[in-house]
Amino acid sequence: MKDIKYRLAEDTITQEDLKALADWLTSNPTPQLTMGPLVKAYEKKWSDWVGRQHSVACNSGSSANLLMAYALLISGQLKNKKVIVPSTAWVTSITPFIQLGFEPIMCESDTQNWGLDLSHLEELLQKHQPSTVMLVQVLGVPALMDELKELEKKYDFFLLEDACAAVGSSYHSKKVGTFGKMSSVSTYYGHQFSTLEGGIVSTDDSEFYNLLLMLRSHGWTAQLDSKTRLDLLQKYSIKDIGTDFVFCEPGFNFRLTDLQAFLGLRQLDRMNWLVQRRFTNHKLYKKLLAGHLEIQQYDNQTVVCSIHFCALAKNYQQRNALLQKLEETGIETRPFTSGNQGRQPYWFKKYGEFNEFMADQLYYRGFFLPNHPYLEPEDIVSICRTVLKSIEV
Repeated sequence: MKDIKYRLAEDTITQEDLKALADWLTSNPTPQLTMGPLVKAYEKKWSDWVGRQHSVACNSGSSANLLMAYALLISGQLKNKKVIVPSTAWVTSITPFIQLGFEPIMCESDTQNWGLDLSHLEELLQKHQPSTVMLVQVLGVPALMDELKELEKKYDFFLLEDACAAVGSSYHSKKVGTFGKMSSVSTYYGHQFSTLEGGIVSTDDSEFYNLLLMLRSHGWTAQLDSKTRLDLLQKYSIKDIGTDFVFCEPGFNFRLTDLQAFLGLRQLDRMNWLVQRRFTNHKLYKKLLAGHLEIQQYDNQTVVCSIHFCALAKNYQQRNALLQKLEETGIETRPFTSGNQGRQPYWFKKYGEFNEFMADQLYYRGFFLPNHPYLEPEDIVSICRTVLKSIEV
């Protein structure tokens, strides 16, 4: 590949952020770098911004998904271990359920927004009566949430919402990450905002919140409020001698650090700008490429904050030729390999290949274009010009 002119993603951590971090580290003789007060402040600031009661920061979006699945499993509220999973997803939107012994059932992708196909979903709900549905807000374009919430009421399932690649998007004035019983986001490099590595689980349910707090940190009671902690000690007939070394659940070590939270707090100060920039870029891509390539659709009451812009080439051969041309001209890209997780070995080795029309179209024809806050309109025009010239050949 030639020198990269346009990277697929850029870090949102700025030189000013790094200088502020260095100043914080050097001005304090003993800064707390492990999880501490800054993580709590970061969780509160995120909850306030997104519009949820509780948030638990952790070390990745993948861990956030695993925390959600495990909290649900040990809550005692599941009627069964069947879970509907999306075909269009990142691998760790699905694998936690496999790891924890759920029975995953894959759902076709919507032809417009590429999330769960609601017709297929309802067929699966009627047939299997699952306890859980895992939703991915695909590349920042929300699913049809009004209709999905109606299905939730009708079939009585737990909706888990993976918003890892959709932070800042909103559906009819309601931010994604606020629709599920629990919702996950990722703050990995190149995502809407970054803490180097990181994730967050949010919920409005206090019981799940306390489970998440324990599971994030070994299953112990140290981060719980005093009443919840005392209630658990009484439940298990443990005498309170002032120690927090009581472990109520078989948990993990998925903690975020105060060093990362320092960066996260600064990122949240400019979240509205980051959202606006990505949405502006997305709309320009859509305007320039509509009618030439197949792209995600959404209504005018939706805000899309995407980490990449995705489009579908005419066919598999055109997609691969286009990828080569983009790479040759310094435009970083990659195929939409998450288009159909049912074609990945971890899935088909156990469950067989998932062969549904739209999921396969995304897998064979989909590709990514750069979208990050530092792109200017002329950059997107130049990228689109290369794309259009390539597909006209």
